[in-house]
Amino acid sequence: MSASQTFRTLHASGLLILPNAWDAASTALSIAAGAKAVATTSAGVAWALGWPDGATPPEAELLGAVSRMVRVAGDVPVSADIEGGFSDDPGQAAAFVKRTWETGAVGINIEDGADPAEGLADKIAAVRAVVGGDLFINARCDLWLRGIGPVEGRLEEAARRAALYKAAGADGLFMPGVVEAETITALVGMGMPLNLLARPALPDAKGLEALGVRRLSAGSNIAAAAYATADRLTRGFLTDGASGPQAAEAFDYGALNGLMKP
Repeated sequence: MSASQTFRTLHASGLLILPNAWDAASTALSIAAGAKAVATTSAGVAWALGWPDGATPPEAELLGAVSRMVRVAGDVPVSADIEGGFSDDPGQAAAFVKRTWETGAVGINIEDGADPAEGLADKIAAVRAVVGGDLFINARCDLWLRGIGPVEGRLEEAARRAALYKAAGADGLFMPGVVEAETITALVGMGMPLNLLARPALPDAKGLEALGVRRLSAGSNIAAAAYATADRLTRGFLTDGASGPQAAEAFDYGALNGLMKP
């Protein structure tokens, strides 16, 4: 079974937990920990490349990051977060997705953000026309994440957008910011595998699976936590020069080095 087919199968039943990675090393660590697939975090990748989240790093750097993650992942599927496709033009967004697909990534996240839903639907249709049916297109809808529109009408708008995105060729529906069980149940019924973003108020994995959720993403959480640890250890070292805390928390050098692929 190809990585693309494997990735689709992972959405068919149960809950796929995706520990979003931001570079080759974090990808290798995720897989060694047991991840069945890995997705990029656009924020984490941007930070690793020296850019703020929401900016547009040079395309060669973005595609290079995805290529390195795909290389160390081997047969494990990798999905790339491409934000809004880095263009308002559907054709240009589709061309970028094609280049992403050519790195070996088997899926993408593409989002509507604060823009009209029709714009994302046009991009999804253009992507599908360019890359065919193998690429898994996860349509991210930011209604809850950005607090778009009145709360009382949000589910109806979510249903409208889900129908648009599915008709355009989307395979999955990503609704970051949703945590309420009743809302989750309604979103599960919208005809595509539902992806949620990790939040403290969410049910645990068993609870989400029982509700019918098919995918749970860490987003930028693990990357931010890794940088928080680096910040704390760096500040402590600059304060007293003590080496003990670094040694106590370090991943074993030989084990980490052994996860890398030349």
